[in-house]
Amino acid sequence: MIMNQLQNNSADIFEKTTDSDNKVSGGCCPVFHPEKWDNQTYHWDNKKFIKASVPTIFHIPFPPMIGKKITKMMRMAEGSHCLDENMEDVLLLFTDPHPFRSEMYLSVTSNVPEAYNTKLSGTFQSKVFEGSYNSIPKFIKEMNLTLLKEEKNANKYYVHYAYCPRCAKEAGHNYIVLFAEIQKDGTNNIAYNQSENILVTMPKNIIS
Repeated sequence: MIMNQLQNNSADIFEKTTDSDNKVSGGCCPVFHPEKWDNQTYHWDNKKFIKASVPTIFHIPFPPMIGKKITKMMRMAEGSHCLDENMEDVLLLFTDPHPFRSEMYLSVTSNVPEAYNTKLSGTFQSKVFEGSYNSIPKFIKEMNLTLLKEEKNANKYYVHYAYCPRCAKEAGHNYIVLFAEIQKDGTNNIAYNQSENILVTMPKNIIS
């Protein structure tokens, strides 16, 4: 639902800001190269974003509010010449701090007037998945297992959708990038029960 609204309300912005040679054939989104984002580690030091939020009901946004919000963010950033020249490097991250609010972070190169300017700092690990949007909980579980094997733990997840539905259909791929914000102290409160292939949350006070 999120990406359907993004397609319907923001395609004109991508049309204007993405060079035709770098777009999906017959679409509006920049061509996505999964190898650039898969299994990468980023150390962000006050990386600049503009932020907006929309109300949701159990993670489902009110149509067409989210599309209008994203369109406004893109227009403010483009009007201020604060979008990266390479649209493939522009991140639009989604995170739901609770079931009744979704937050969106659009990466920018400098502060955008009249926008909610914010910054993200820390170590972030990314992984590319391919599948339907409702598979995100499964992808998060898979990434939790990957981090567990590396003795890491995610404080928070951000989601970047590589393509809108139209471009995903044209490209034949529906890529989704998870960005895990890695816990600083390295404490892992998730245990992996290998025999049952499940994750078990453990109280922090019993983890050495």
